[in-house]
Amino acid sequence: MTIRRPSVAGMFYPGDATACRQELARYLDKVPPGRLSGPVLGGVVPHAGWVYSGPTAAHLYARVDPAVETVVLLGAVHHWGVDAPSVYPDGAWRSPLGDCLVDGELADALISSPDSVVGSSREAHAHEHSIEVQVPFVQYLAPEARILPLAVPPSRLALTAGQQLARAILGLNRRAVMIASSDLTHYGPRYGIAPVGVGEAGLAWTHENDARLLELAAEMAADGVMAEAQAHHNACGPGAVAAAIQAAAGLGATEGRLLHYTTSHEVLPQGPPTDLVGYGAIIYY
Repeated sequence: MTIRRPSVAGMFYPGDATACRQELARYLDKVPPGRLSGPVLGGVVPHAGWVYSGPTAAHLYARVDPAVETVVLLGAVHHWGVDAPSVYPDGAWRSPLGDCLVDGELADALISSPDSVVGSSREAHAHEHSIEVQVPFVQYLAPEARILPLAVPPSRLALTAGQQLARAILGLNRRAVMIASSDLTHYGPRYGIAPVGVGEAGLAWTHENDARLLELAAEMAADGVMAEAQAHHNACGPGAVAAAIQAAAGLGATEGRLLHYTTSHEVLPQGPPTDLVGYGAIIYY
């Protein structure tokens, strides 16, 4: 069996099982209870190091049904060479919590359709962290679930991939949830985006820039998310978000809700705001 080994364990999140479990429990215990009018079919979470993004991501994961059969993890693409939606086709992903099996049957159903825009590529996932940091959350909350890792670059193919994903899930009658992994605005001199300089003005600008993207994502406007991110650089995984919206809608989701928003500066302030990243959690049901 092919094993995708972790590349950022011990850096983005703890490298041993006990520390992972303790940290996940701490994040999840702080999530306030809430009710939804239907089952959770998808959502959006961030993917920075857990110390920054974990509390936000927990707001979505706390609402995922532990009996889900497959968690589709749609990832941002941070590396060159991934030009089309690419699924990790089989085997397992290893984390400090053990091996999490890939839903190979669903992967095959997705890529084998004659009109599929999704390809099979282990290489697309070799060093990408956006999906990896989600795997221990899945293992902790839904230990029997399989995953389907799907890297989604920001192109028009993302919308079609989401539609085809929903069809494949319905064809296999899978109980599945779509989780897109994307951070938001990267603001500051380090990132080359600082139109109002640093300090409180930069933090306020980031809030406003993120708010537009989050509103579109919560409205399940997949086309709008793609256009907004291209125009204002307020998501690093807009393809993943758009595909998750399309797939969740295809499974029956009709509503989205912003559960939590913050920035790296507000999580761990280190002097005045300078370089910072936005994080949001959205749910589709």
